[in-house]
Amino acid sequence: MTKINISDQNAHGKAPTDTLNQPNSLQDSWGRQFRYLRLSLTDVCNMRCTYCLPDGYQRTHNEQFLTSAEVTNIVRAFARLGTRKIRLTGGEPSLRQDLPQIIEDCKATSGITQVAVTTNGLKLARLLDDWKAAGLDQINISVDSLTADSFALITGHDRLSQLLGDIDQALADQWTLKVNAVLLRGQNDRELPAFLNWLRDRPLTLRFIELMRTNDNADYYQQHHLRGAVWMQQLMQQGWQELPRSEDSGPAREFWHPNYAGRIGFILPYAPSFCASCNRLRVSARGDLHLCLFTEQGHSLRDLLQSPEQLPQLQQRLQQLLHLKAEQHPLLLEQSGGNRHFAAIGG
Repeated sequence: MTKINISDQNAHGKAPTDTLNQPNSLQDSWGRQFRYLRLSLTDVCNMRCTYCLPDGYQRTHNEQFLTSAEVTNIVRAFARLGTRKIRLTGGEPSLRQDLPQIIEDCKATSGITQVAVTTNGLKLARLLDDWKAAGLDQINISVDSLTADSFALITGHDRLSQLLGDIDQALADQWTLKVNAVLLRGQNDRELPAFLNWLRDRPLTLRFIELMRTNDNADYYQQHHLRGAVWMQQLMQQGWQELPRSEDSGPAREFWHPNYAGRIGFILPYAPSFCASCNRLRVSARGDLHLCLFTEQGHSLRDLLQSPEQLPQLQQRLQQLLHLKAEQHPLLLEQSGGNRHFAAIGG
């Protein structure tokens, strides 16, 4: 476990705010409140996306993933400290057979108002009924291209037609959906008109995510990085208007247009002000707290996850660790931290 060394100053030399005097909150040294937890259930994935796992998933450790009981204890501790939204991620969380029970347990936790799942959608149709019965509120699905050949090239699966059909069925069933597309120069960079046409009659949020550098994709990043601000400016010139952020919003800047049923979001991690609105923390499938997607290492919580009686100590550790959170991520300095790939800590 990473040792905690709390001093009178943080890593930037500035005096931190006294978060430990606020027993029921998660607030860092910069005054940011954290009400949103991204909780990974596995780092296994059944896709081979070129920007994440181009060679497929290869296990590099022998640790067991979090049990459902450990997940419950994490969620309870975060909820007691003001977290209201839980996003269950991976890898691919649908590979966990106990996912419906985990969803139900999260929804039953006092203080949690929203539970979401991020999935690649390969098993979507067969799982929707179980997820609805468990109380799931929202689903995020990855669709990086609307062209069958490009989709297969990016993901390693020729399943676009099935996935789009499953999305339409989920919309017909009144699900709240977000669709994620990683912007990739040379692969989907000419598809903005197709995405807009697809969105016109579909009441979902389509989010374009700027490709981020990790330790495994430096060459790929140089070849395929596309600035999302270029597309965002085009849409603003076409009359798209930005929406105000809500308290539990993710990192996207969202836009609406009166002629479209759906909305568009942009996640632009290289924007200078990106970290100012950070409101989310991450726990990996091995029980490590990650203060940022691009930190050098996680901080183990697992020794405090074995019993509900340990919740006070777990809450205290979470508050202490927040003193170590930096003001911004190091991507602007061309540093990607210890993150090998996004499947390892839930993206």
